[in-house]
Amino acid sequence: MLNDTIINAERELYLTLLELAQQQPIAYEWLKQLPTWLNAIKDKANYAHAPAYQASVARLPTLTVNNVDLNSDTLTIDASLNESERKQATALLKQLMPWRKGPFQIGGQIGSQIGNDESVIKIDTEWHSDWKWQRVAPHLGELKGRRVLDVGGGSGYHGWRMAGAGADTVIIVDPSCLFYHQFMAIRHFVGAADAHTYAHAKDRGRYRTHYIPVPLEALPAHSQLFDTVFSMGVLYHRQSPFEHLQQLRGQLVKGGELVLETLVVEGDANTVLVPHNRYAQMNNVYFLPSVAALTGWLEKAGFSDVRCVDVAVTSTEEQRKTEWMTYHSLADFLDPNDSTKTMEGYPAPMRATLIAKR
Repeated sequence: MLNDTIINAERELYLTLLELAQQQPIAYEWLKQLPTWLNAIKDKANYAHAPAYQASVARLPTLTVNNVDLNSDTLTIDASLNESERKQATALLKQLMPWRKGPFQIGGQIGSQIGNDESVIKIDTEWHSDWKWQRVAPHLGELKGRRVLDVGGGSGYHGWRMAGAGADTVIIVDPSCLFYHQFMAIRHFVGAADAHTYAHAKDRGRYRTHYIPVPLEALPAHSQLFDTVFSMGVLYHRQSPFEHLQQLRGQLVKGGELVLETLVVEGDANTVLVPHNRYAQMNNVYFLPSVAALTGWLEKAGFSDVRCVDVAVTSTEEQRKTEWMTYHSLADFLDPNDSTKTMEGYPAPMRATLIAKR
């Protein structure tokens, strides 16, 4: 029997935007475009693998879920799986490889660590996205009760963590067909665990975590709908970084908080690396500023109270090849004789997180 996970999730998204539009009419502009956005991601003419991804999600088994922990490093669905269900779910989830952002665990008890227990499904993703969250979370403003936009959210790991931190509504945007269906696969097992529970709310029982499969620039400009906007791992992929910063600002309410994480280099306020061809074998990396230069960019884009809260060199323990991501990873992109450099001779990946106010 096929499940209705995607249909239910998209209906919840529609109802959430409809409720929002009654308070903030600009959300009607989102609603007008929503059918086009959701149909496009499933169109085989746009994405050859879309029907296969949909089928994989629809065939996931329905489990008895005891608990879901959205606030643990390994997002864990405490569920009972028999051997047949485990094999079926594992095979279907592996049809959605490569899994890059996580980790996730289906089965087992809350608080158990990814290990060798073969009775559970452990999606050991390429990235330890929990490490990034550990670096960022202590510096965030209050997320409880806030409306949050997660730009370039990948499979949705950080979006789930935002919901776990108490966000009232989280909307993830990312144009990847694969990531959209990975999110839906996790949604299938999470079910309504992230739903509103307070009795006085009109939207009691409504999902809090949603996914719109479009890039930031597809959203209605200057919506000013969000208390907090995250852009993590996106800016260096943009040919026009200032346009990206202005688009982020346009989604924030006055006084709202931007959380920006991106690749940086050492240097002063005038230092910006522009890779000639590829950077760490990526051909879509355009600008790597210093922290000082990035601070200036944010201020020029109209942000205030800019502060750098974390700088970390990416290690081959944080980003690596796994059973769930079998392609080349960071270790393959560094100089084999000098891990402080990429294959192209540039400084190895270093990421900074800056927080600013609109």
